[in-house]
Parts: sequence; structure tokens; C-alpha cells
Amino acid sequence: MPSKGGPLDPKGLIFEAYQIDGITKPECRSIFLDWALSLGDGITPQAAIAELLTVYEGANPEHPMTQVLTEGLDSIAQPRRRGGWRSRSRPH
Repeated sequence: MPSKGGPLDPKGLIFEAYQIDGITKPECRSIFLDWALSLGDGITPQAAIAELLTVYEGANPEHPMTQVLTEGLDSIAQPRRRGGWRSRSRPH
């Protein structure tokens, strides 16, 4: 059983999410955002999410937090188009 806290989950938010019976996906998304903002310096979200999935996914494959973590990892891995003035065509 994973323990609360540590460098990958400093506030224990992910741990606590897995302990809440009946938690919903929107609630997990809110927790995920708070978790991402609480990561310490030197810890990349992509590496942290991957490690958290190795800890929790096996015993909780259908849990909403597992789904949110997986979506978070997928969205980080996909390159995004730059928006704004830099993406617009410039006159020659």
C-alpha cells in the first residue's frame, strides 16, 4: 500500500483521492490540478505521473484518478500547436 506524502505527492492528494469512496472524475481532475501545482522543483509532471501510475494503476485500474492520471500523461506527451500572434502568417 502506498504511503501518504513524499516527493511525488507532497500533500498526499493523490493518495487521499484513492481512499475516497465514490469520488467522481471531475473531483479527481480538481485534485490533479492542485497536485500538479504542488510539485516541487526538479520534479517533472510527466515523470511523476508515470511513477504514480506504476504505484496505483495495478490495484485501481478503473478508478477515476487512474483515468485522470492517464489522460494527464497522454496530454503532456502530445505536442501542442502554438497559438496567438506567433502562429499567424506574416506578410512578406
